Amino acid sequence: MMALWSSKEIAAAIDAQHTGDWDIDGVCIDSRAVTVGDLFIALEGPKFDGHDFFTEALDRGAAAAMISHIPDNAKQTINEERLITVCDTLQGLNSLAAFSRKRTTARICAVTGSVGKTTTKEALTLTLGRQGHTHATAGNLNNHWGAPLSVSRMPMQTEFGVFELGMNHAGEITPLSRLVRPHVAIVTAVEAVHMEFFNSLEEIADAKAEIFSGLEPGSTAIIPADSPHYDRLCAAALAAGAETVVSFGTDKKAAYRLIAWTITETGTRVAADVNGRRIVFEILLRGKHMALNSLAVLGGVAALGGDVEQAAGDLYDVPPPKGRGAHHVVSIYDGSFVIIDESYNASPASVSALVNTVSATRRAGRVTLALGDMLELGPQSDALHANLAVPIEAAGIDVVYTTGPNMAHLHDALPSRIEKHHAKDSEALSELLIDSVRDGDIVAVKGSFGSRMSLVVEALERMDTSTSGTNQNVVNGD
Repeated sequence: MMALWSSKEIAAAIDAQHTGDWDIDGVCIDSRAVTVGDLFIALEGPKFDGHDFFTEALDRGAAAAMISHIPDNAKQTINEERLITVCDTLQGLNSLAAFSRKRTTARICAVTGSVGKTTTKEALTLTLGRQGHTHATAGNLNNHWGAPLSVSRMPMQTEFGVFELGMNHAGEITPLSRLVRPHVAIVTAVEAVHMEFFNSLEEIADAKAEIFSGLEPGSTAIIPADSPHYDRLCAAALAAGAETVVSFGTDKKAAYRLIAWTITETGTRVAADVNGRRIVFEILLRGKHMALNSLAVLGGVAALGGDVEQAAGDLYDVPPPKGRGAHHVVSIYDGSFVIIDESYNASPASVSALVNTVSATRRAGRVTLALGDMLELGPQSDALHANLAVPIEAAGIDVVYTTGPNMAHLHDALPSRIEKHHAKDSEALSELLIDSVRDGDIVAVKGSFGSRMSLVVEALERMDTSTSGTNQNVVNGD
């Protein structure tokens, strides 16, 4: 395989001096994650300075390090041939990423949205990866550090690139889009997320529409037809130079229109109208929101020049990203129960989607929700938490466990018909659940990352009584 970068290419990309002659196979900004052959870039953050760890990175096998200075406490014996010095390492990373984007002929897709962007990115990565050499954002490296890091890691021979772009303030996506320069830009949804930093949903829509600012000539924008902000997104895409605007959703105007969706034993069966042609396919992910995301994926594949029918078939193999909807069967002494792990993040829209999905998944047992605080919702937070009582009651949820000061408002708003419990934190909630879970239950766990609901999932998984001692039965997700 070709090296990712040579020392001469890096020097040319960032306009820096170098003395060594070396090749690198990866780019890393965390000294603890360095592998042999990496370029370590010493970024300066609010809580740490990568320069304090660059010698550790070299000791771990990094081929070279990009630095702006050598700290006083660094080792005295440093091979300067393994160093490349710049004025600003973050700018150096961005310059490397810009050069990486310039040197490739890959077709590039950028994805953003209030909800669903990571799952959509993963689905695009798998389906495109079966049609050509594909490079994508790892995990959720989607911010002002993660996006340039992801682009700098893109091999020159890449055929398809898929990059997730995230934000929680206005103005953050614009420089990322201009760095990525997508041929296709997807907005999955505009919802009440990060409301702490915005005055209205219209402002959030405008912030998501920043993804169109870096569009290449002849580009395609893919937007949700059912969104009340459709016209706003469409206008922004056209103003930014999009040649084509493609929509997905249930609205009759959608080019990729969801006709029907059905929860099955293994996932979701989707019937769709794709530009006037009916197709039926299955996805491993569960729920209407995932069916809609799958249509955005097919639109992206088509706009990038891929095979839509092949992609529709391959969507069944897309697993849920960690903490975003995997279903785990846990054996207990008198049977088993199912955990739906959505512990990575939460918003009013995504909690409502989860409620609808678990209601449609119900079999004979109880449906239990374990919910942690939704964060960054601003002045409307109390009401947004309390208002979740409406979809929860409508869906016939049996039991609701809540934790955190924000979710206390939901606890108080729930009707007496629903069994409800509130705990001071996720550890206490775990103890309550462990004592009450029984055979046939579905337990859906969700909360913003800061509410630490992953601890609840881990505690429930430790109940597994199977002979292996660990739960390996991941059957589906949403």
